[in-house]
Amino acid sequence: MSQLQTIEYETAADPRASIIVLHGLGADGNDFAPIAESMRLEPVGPVRFVFPHAPVMPVTINNGWPMRAWYDILGTELQRSEDEPGLRRSRDAVDALLRREQERGVPSGRIVLVGFSQGCAMALLTGLRHAQPLAGIAGLSGYLPLAARTAEERHAANARVPVFLGHGTQDAIVQVERGRASRDLLLSLGHEVQWHEYPIGHTVSPQELAALQDWLLRVLAQPDARA
Repeated sequence: MSQLQTIEYETAADPRASIIVLHGLGADGNDFAPIAESMRLEPVGPVRFVFPHAPVMPVTINNGWPMRAWYDILGTELQRSEDEPGLRRSRDAVDALLRREQERGVPSGRIVLVGFSQGCAMALLTGLRHAQPLAGIAGLSGYLPLAARTAEERHAANARVPVFLGHGTQDAIVQVERGRASRDLLLSLGHEVQWHEYPIGHTVSPQELAALQDWLLRVLAQPDARA
């Protein structure tokens, strides 16, 4: 997979932290840009937001129609029919974005990976396996893919990375039970998981975004704390 196309937004010159935001199925990098740009993260210092576009591919569950997707959705049983090759291809592409931010001068301990739905799956898959310690991983309305491989494949550098997870109790796309199972597995592996549930569907709420903002301020509060 070639390097992902991205949209970028910097709160000020010379960013001291980077937040990479991964969109959901059928959306693109524009999806969360307005929300991210509205966040008040001044105590962190200058921040670079990176919004990559997933590649366009046929998606089985949508009758094979091509759309932006991080991996194929083969059926409604997400855990039993995972597109492992697609997941791993996109994992490599997102990992390259993490490395690029470090090459641009942002230490790994000042980088957060955020994702919604499919983007949440990619954030967890990639962040836990990244070879340098990240500031945190945040996932909204998603789940941990390749869950049975997580213990053996996660990198020691991110064995204690803080995790934020938010989910709607009325989510009909990724049921909240899947999010809770992901939370429980991460807790069993020793991760600090901040879990939030909201009475919403497959979307985000102002309350969830406020909690995410508070969490970002906390994990990015200490410069280079995990670098």
